[in-house]
Amino acid sequence: MSLAVVGAPYLNADGSNRQFEILLCQAGEPVTLIPEPKNKHDRRAVAVYSARDVQIGYVNAERAGWIGALLAEREVQAVFQRKAEFGAWIRVAFDGERPTLSPAMVAEPEADVEAPYVEPDFYPDEIWPDD
Repeated sequence: MSLAVVGAPYLNADGSNRQFEILLCQAGEPVTLIPEPKNKHDRRAVAVYSARDVQIGYVNAERAGWIGALLAEREVQAVFQRKAEFGAWIRVAFDGERPTLSPAMVAEPEADVEAPYVEPDFYPDEIWPDD
């Protein structure tokens, strides 16, 4: 399962830069998920740490409660998938399975390319001024 990692624009408490750390991450590198029940903004928050033990963000709030519960009950392994405009994607697997990445999962999305101008097929009749 792929999960969004959000909160990348914020600095960590120690001043380290999450966005810079995301740039250092490589696809397939292990990441660590750590529940933060004492988080003042969300007691269900799950922090995501890189292989260098630097926080890169949080599991998005919609999935945090569910992932936090799974962390308490089952073995969860996670790897870095790729960076994203909002932060990053990680891949998780459960019950001793190792997360797998396909080439499509790690490929950067293509940038939106502006469509070339196309001449319209319809031109209205010209309106001539009255004499």
